[in-house]
This record gives sequence, C-alpha cells and structure tokens, in this order.
Amino acid sequence: MSIHNFLLSLLNVVCEMAPYLLLGFFIAGVLHVFVPQRFYANYLSRKNKFSVLWAALLGVPLPLCSCGVIPTAIGLRNEKASKGAIASFLIATPQTGIDSILATFSLMGLGFAIIRPTAALITGVCGGLLVNRLVSEDDIKDDVTTSCQVESGNRIWRVLKYAYYDMLRDIGLRLLIGLVVAALIQVAVPDEFFLSFGSQPLLQMLVILVIAVPMYICSTGSIPVAAALMMKGLSPGAALVMLMAGPAVNLASILVVHKSMGRCFTSVYLMTIVGFAVLFGVLLNATGILNSQLSIINSHAACCMDTSALPSLFKIVCAIVLTLLIIFALMMKFFSKFTSKRPLDPDVTVYRVEDMHCSHCEAAVVRAVEDLPGVEKAKASASANTLSIKGTATEEVIRAAVEGIGYTFKGRM
Repeated sequence: MSIHNFLLSLLNVVCEMAPYLLLGFFIAGVLHVFVPQRFYANYLSRKNKFSVLWAALLGVPLPLCSCGVIPTAIGLRNEKASKGAIASFLIATPQTGIDSILATFSLMGLGFAIIRPTAALITGVCGGLLVNRLVSEDDIKDDVTTSCQVESGNRIWRVLKYAYYDMLRDIGLRLLIGLVVAALIQVAVPDEFFLSFGSQPLLQMLVILVIAVPMYICSTGSIPVAAALMMKGLSPGAALVMLMAGPAVNLASILVVHKSMGRCFTSVYLMTIVGFAVLFGVLLNATGILNSQLSIINSHAACCMDTSALPSLFKIVCAIVLTLLIIFALMMKFFSKFTSKRPLDPDVTVYRVEDMHCSHCEAAVVRAVEDLPGVEKAKASASANTLSIKGTATEEVIRAAVEGIGYTFKGRM
C-alpha cells in the first residue's frame, strides 16, 4: 500500500461527498430551527395506524443518530405519542437523514439514494405496527415529563450553528473515521475480496450484521465504508444491510431503549431492524435492480485511484471548507472535556452523567432538569459526561430526572 495512493484516495472520497454534505447539513439545520418539536408531537400522539406512518415519514429526513433519537423519542412519549409511533420513529430516523441521502447519491448513485430511505420508511412502519400489536401499554415504562426547550436568538445564526457546528461536533469524528477506513479499504484490500464468499451472499450479510450492530456508526459515516466494500466485491444487499442496521442500532442504544421502554418493546425493536435489513438485502440481491449502480461505484473507485486526475476546483474548495469545519468542531469538543469539569462559580455542582453521545443527548438532559425546583441554570457536556447545575436542587431530585429519561447518573464529580 502506497501512502500516495491512500492520500489521493482519501482526497477524492472527501471531494465527492463534501458538496452534498454541506448542502445536507444546511437543510438539516433549517428543519431543526424552523420545524418545532411540537409539530411532530401533534401528529404522533394519535393512537392509530396513521401515527405510525407519520412517525416514519417525519423521522426519515431528520439527521438524528441512534443515540440522539432516543431522548427525542422519549420526549415524544411524554407528549403522549403512541407506542407504535415511538417505535416507528426510533427505527426509521437513525437509518437515514437529508444529509446522508445526498451523500449516498454522491458516492453510490441514485438507486441507493432512493432505496435507502424507502427501506427505512417501510421498516419503521412495520416495526411500529408490530409494537402496537405485540407490546401492551403496561410494558412501556412511565417517566417524568420533560419541558420543551424553546431556543432563542437569530434563526439564520441558529441554522448555521446547528448545521456546521453542532452536527459536525456530533458526527465529525465518526465521519472522518469512515472516510479514512474507506480510503484504506480501497488501497489495501485486494480487488473482489468478498467474492471469496462465492454463492453465499447471506453469509456476507450475517458477517456485516455481527460487525455493524454493536458498533456506533452514523448514517453518513457508513456510506464511504459501504461503497469501498462494494468495490471489493461486497454484494449490494450486504451493503444495504450495513447502511440500515449499522446506523439504526448499537449496543449503547439497545441498553438505553431497554431501560426506558422495557424488554418486550426492545425485543420487537431490535428484531425488526435486523430482520428487515436482511430481508431487503436478500430482495435486493435477488432482483438485481441495483447491479447498474456497481458501475457508478466502480467509476468512483477508478477516479479515486487515478493519480493523473484531480477533482474540480469547486469540489476541492468544498472539501477544504468541510475539513476546516470538522477540525474546529472537534477541537472545541476536545477542549470542552476539560472546561466542563471545572466549575467557575462556587454555586455550581458538577455531576457525572453517562450514555450521552451528542448535542441532542445534552439538550434532553438539560430539558429534564432545567425546570426542577432549585435549578437556576443547567449545562450538559456529552464529551466530558458532565451535568453542571447552578442552584440548590438536591442530588436525589437531579438523579430522578436524569434517570427518568434513560441516562446513567453517577453522582457528584
């Protein structure tokens, strides 16, 4: 493996995705700022089949990862959303988002960009209907109701901050890891490596499931990895399994869902994701409707490995902008690990809270405690696993609120 080929491969993959990612992040910011959470609750609180459909339809474009979707779903439950709608939202939302749809199109073609959100929608609806039928209301745990945080400030600034800081702070590291792994696969793994499985594409899917389900991978970061593996002979069906099951669930989210929603709900939720991922993968391989996409992916591979061809100036500029934004967001996240542990105000108490992974987790924890008696101000940090409370609220009250939304409270730092 040559360092030159690796760097050129990495450059071309980043340049291919950067314009679509920047656009997708911006659209995600617009959805976050201009579509209030109450809008979703109004459609999901109806206890009928349509609430399950609405949950999946509303969740597909949202850029929430498998951990960030959980506090949002718990908030919807506190808004009296039906159990089926909660399951549908939990299953469909993390599999895709407006940013990952555009990024999928950039690397894997129009076919995957259409089938991926369609599969997420169908899986979410079927999972919600199964939960409505198999899970009783008594199996869903009741927790404290959290307030709905109202953000203030200039809306344009909030769109840009969420799109190019909050989201990149949440998924930037996993996106970088995915891009680096994709470049390594392209230059280090022998061509047609996965063809060694011969006529056993189902075995490919099972191997992918064993690797992808416990991992914490975002819907965008999984794209370059899946594309790179397809270049080495992975079947389109197995690639779809990675794109569905990998972002939809991980070990941490399974534990939190089990704690918050109960064992029966968690079993149906997990089996639906795994079962439908394999089902869609088998159907995709059987029909061969995406075989034409292999030529698109292979053309990207040839471009990435061609030392004489460089991306266009526009793509290079987008790649530079995206890289600088990711570096800035990750640096701020790194420094927050230290600043969040040192309270400057003597009236501030710092608690350790685990299982937070992104800004949505932070917001959920803050919402849970900010209106408690004795809390003047609250701030959460996922990178430092801390919750800073200014005021006279007791530790028992804080613990009850935090554990009530599914996070692990470890007491004072």
